[in-house]
Amino acid sequence: MINLDFSSPPAVTQIAASAIPVVGIGASAGGLAPLGEFLASLPPASGFAFVIVQHLGADHPGLLVEVLAPMTPMPVRELTDSMSLQADHVYVIPPERDIAFERGRFAVLPASGARGHRLPIDYFFRALAQQCRQRAVGLLLSGMGADGTGGLAAIREAGGLTLAQLPSSAQFEAMPASAIKAGVVDIVALPGQMAEHILRWWRLEGALLPSLPAEREREGLRQLFQLLRQQSGADFSDYKLSTVLRRVDRRMKLHQCATLDDYLALLRANPGEVELLFKELLIGVTQFFRDPAVWEQLTTVVLPPLLAAHPQGGQFKAWVPACSTGEEAYTLAIAFREAAAALARPSSYTLQIFATDLDGDAIERARQGVFGTEIREQVPAALLARYFLPTEQGGYRFAKDLRSSIIFARQNLIADPPFTKLDILCCRNLLIYFTPKLQQRLLPLFHYALKPGGLLVLGSADSPGQFHALFTPCQPSSRIFRRTAALVDSPGHYFVAPADGATPTSTSVSRVPMSLPLQHQIEQQLLQKHTPAAVLVNADGDILYIHGRTGAFLEPAAGKANWNIHAMARDGLRHLVAELLQGAGAGGSASAEASLPGENGKASHLLDLRAEAMSGPGLEGSVLLTFVLRPALPARRRSRSGNSQVQELEQQLAQARLEVQTIRDEMQSSREELRSANEELQSTNEELQSTNEELVTSKEEMQSLNEELHTVNAELQSKVDDLSVANADMKNLLNSTDIATIFLDAEMRIRRFTDRATQIYKLIASDLQRPLGDINNDLEYPDLERDAREVQRSLVFCERQIPTRSGRWFSVRIMPYRTVDNVIDGVVLTFVNITEFKQLEARLRAMQEQRSGDVGPAPR
Repeated sequence: MINLDFSSPPAVTQIAASAIPVVGIGASAGGLAPLGEFLASLPPASGFAFVIVQHLGADHPGLLVEVLAPMTPMPVRELTDSMSLQADHVYVIPPERDIAFERGRFAVLPASGARGHRLPIDYFFRALAQQCRQRAVGLLLSGMGADGTGGLAAIREAGGLTLAQLPSSAQFEAMPASAIKAGVVDIVALPGQMAEHILRWWRLEGALLPSLPAEREREGLRQLFQLLRQQSGADFSDYKLSTVLRRVDRRMKLHQCATLDDYLALLRANPGEVELLFKELLIGVTQFFRDPAVWEQLTTVVLPPLLAAHPQGGQFKAWVPACSTGEEAYTLAIAFREAAAALARPSSYTLQIFATDLDGDAIERARQGVFGTEIREQVPAALLARYFLPTEQGGYRFAKDLRSSIIFARQNLIADPPFTKLDILCCRNLLIYFTPKLQQRLLPLFHYALKPGGLLVLGSADSPGQFHALFTPCQPSSRIFRRTAALVDSPGHYFVAPADGATPTSTSVSRVPMSLPLQHQIEQQLLQKHTPAAVLVNADGDILYIHGRTGAFLEPAAGKANWNIHAMARDGLRHLVAELLQGAGAGGSASAEASLPGENGKASHLLDLRAEAMSGPGLEGSVLLTFVLRPALPARRRSRSGNSQVQELEQQLAQARLEVQTIRDEMQSSREELRSANEELQSTNEELQSTNEELVTSKEEMQSLNEELHTVNAELQSKVDDLSVANADMKNLLNSTDIATIFLDAEMRIRRFTDRATQIYKLIASDLQRPLGDINNDLEYPDLERDAREVQRSLVFCERQIPTRSGRWFSVRIMPYRTVDNVIDGVVLTFVNITEFKQLEARLRAMQEQRSGDVGPAPR
């Protein structure tokens, strides 16, 4: 069972305070500097109230009021519960709190959600959208994560203005970039330029289009619809006019267009604005488990009986039109999985969901199955852990096994053919945006798309309206309806060949009961009681509809159920039926007479058969075949013909009829095989579509992984380049000293050496990591390794003057090797050539000894 318990902002009571326009500012890490820029650019008396929401923990003192006060002449206050809203004031959220509105005043509430999963910016922005509607402004600055994206969507849906900091100017661009990527931002600007955009937008607040446009403005709207239709292929003329005007007015204010003519000129010059208006009119607002009570009822009350009717399991189909970014489709997949989990064999129940929308960009996002952290407020924690995986960016990815059961596609609900043979059709909060005329077209279409007993899930503001007989609520006041077996007044629009095993009898269905006048009721009674039996067949002879009692003329054929007129016609009538259908197939009519045998084998009744080609929408190619019985007249004795030629012709005719019947039987068998093959191909096509969806998803995941690897590779390459430069600098530095140097590790293996060292040790490049004792050298210093280990142990450097076998002298200094972390990791040997010094010392000593010899001993 799904436990749908969500926290939401308290209900709002609109009072005078709601007339004050409010700017909600969301900021987090790196947001102080852009906050200062924005406040410094504001005039002291703008008429707005400003509310700043930051991510602050209870263990950090709130110093934002003291920091911001010098940046603006407006009063800066920390919010307290029940504080009144005043224009030209700056309010700051207290640490570890959420902000909402209650009776026109601020309500300071305990923070919702666990630490690290709180979204105070989203929480306040949604409350702001509910309180101020078109007077709400949402502004998102630097910060990490995706907090604020869902709140900006709510403000935008309410008709307010949304802004985000230019990501390249933000110290941490994640928050504004997330909102921009989600398509919920109207203006992207630098913090210092946002005040100007807000004030310009507010100046046009009163310049609304009239709710009932004049003739000139009606012509302008017609041109606007034509521009949209030319670029997007969508016709918005059947959308509610108030909705269209509100969205057009919003775009006009964003571009400071005073009249509709000015905006039309902008649309003609800027195709990109046409695309933005198209997306604006689509109203892509959705979320997981919207109206939780509906999903709770679907999961626990409605779906279990539907599944229990198939104890061996089954494959079900669902359609979610206008799915936007996919939250509704994913919610339906979760609800079905949860309902199936309560049964004995949950894995035997599968649901194939077709999710469609007119917005191609929204469909692409839905295919990704990746959502921001705001879904933690929409999806119960248990379901979040069960059906979502966290992403490295901090969001969530929908489980792959369920994601593969949903096929997303771009479709125009109004113009494109619908999906058929559906078990569930979920169309929530869409019909409210359409005119009654369009609703009257769509509801019968939904009835046609659903299987008998299928489920129609509508939004809280939607209803079947005058088509209440097509759908019955599953429970009183329920938004979930079950398809009835009723027929619409014009069934020809939705005629389809019955599936194998179905029985298309007039007693299995009934027309929509309407409040009919007396004359119409009498006509209906006469039609039911006194009209002849009739069947409606298509061009292949498949029976589409049966009226009246036809048992005397038609009977089910033995074997597999076959609802074809040629197979069901009784003996003696098949050839007549075939001739009549052939005669009426050209668009005319044909009639014939036959006799029906009685109990004694003699003709008891005469049968008049008449075939008429039908015309009208949906009836092209169909033929109405009527059966009229009348008593047979006494048979007149016929003279026996002795004409052998006539007998021969009759035999030939009988033989020809037998051959024709054989050919018809073969054709019927071939038709059935083709129909079976077609059904298999349709099933294969659906499987291929699902496989293609998986491949597209895998391709997108691989592309994302490739981008991540490319970024990591670029970072590593940069590090390698830096190390290469540092290594070259160090090598040149050591070589420029003209001192032989050898670096040894803790095991006395060679780590590095300079070029001068090769004149003492026979070193080559491949000697790295070899023990120094293995290398031939010219030194007369057998205790070198022992001294080196002693230096490494005692950390006291050692210096000795060592001769070579070639007569050179070197000052050998051994010092410990210290890492950056001050860890001893080997020793450094330096060899300074002191041969000249030793030679000079020897000469001086010799000269001194010679001078001492020349002087001799002193006299006594």
